[in-house]
Amino acid sequence: MYDRTGPVRPGTPAKQGPRHYRRRVSLVHNRGAALPGAALAEEMEAVEIRNKSAIVTGSSVGVGRETALLLASKGCRVVVNCRRTLKEAEETAAMCRAAGGEAFVVQADISRDAECRSLVSAAVERFGRLDILVNNAGMTRFVSFEDLEGLTPEIWEEIFATNVYGSFYCARAAVPHLRRAGAGAIVNVASIAGMQATGSSIAYAAAKAAVINMTQALARTLGPEIRVNAVAPGALDTRWIRDGIGESGYEAVRDAYRRTMPLRDIVPAHAVAEAIVWLIEGASMTTGAVLTVDAGAHLGPGAPINRR
Repeated sequence: MYDRTGPVRPGTPAKQGPRHYRRRVSLVHNRGAALPGAALAEEMEAVEIRNKSAIVTGSSVGVGRETALLLASKGCRVVVNCRRTLKEAEETAAMCRAAGGEAFVVQADISRDAECRSLVSAAVERFGRLDILVNNAGMTRFVSFEDLEGLTPEIWEEIFATNVYGSFYCARAAVPHLRRAGAGAIVNVASIAGMQATGSSIAYAAAKAAVINMTQALARTLGPEIRVNAVAPGALDTRWIRDGIGESGYEAVRDAYRRTMPLRDIVPAHAVAEAIVWLIEGASMTTGAVLTVDAGAHLGPGAPINRR
């Protein structure tokens, strides 16, 4: 149970960086009775993101949209980014404003360094600062692992340009502004494909593995002013996957998850957004981490569990 109890009380030692607030966490038995040690309720501190500024790349639909909306609902000012889907990006921005945040759209191809720099400049010019970067934009080609000849140099370059180069270009452009803000946060959207060598193609799995390694390298490099973490989603309930594997393929994946995964369902986009925002506002001493959001898929498939 979470209960926001307001700003840190007078007399609390000052913290460097962002303003913090206290959030009480109570552990409760799933039937409603307090655990034997209900005294385990503890005080946690979270980074206040109201009135801060964020860029969420690839945020016209799916995980990017859900992340932008969640940030906006907490009072964060958001730059919505797209490469081609401008109409949907404008819809996302309107939804962010309706949720209580300020938002506008910057159309940019993040596989191009110059456009990443322009994206960051637009955010700083509009909001006067940049505190948060979510590298969500990504792409793939669905090529069977067995089809080695099908992975042409063009496909390798296209997949790495967006997933790897783009995440680095955006981070590099953002770093001076994140440092100036004093407590910057970068979250990269990787994938369990990069951890388990699975997914839409060998090139995609390799690209997401590179994103994970880059997350750790940047975390070593940019601390203590900037924290850098990643999320690694499993199979998602998004249009991107539906379009890639077809409706019948998607239904097969969802059925397999519901039968064999510990959490018994495919992953909704909002669940990934919640993990991203937690890494931004609730993980003040975490950097270089990769948080899996996959309904337990990283544990491997298992037989259905008999429940009473």
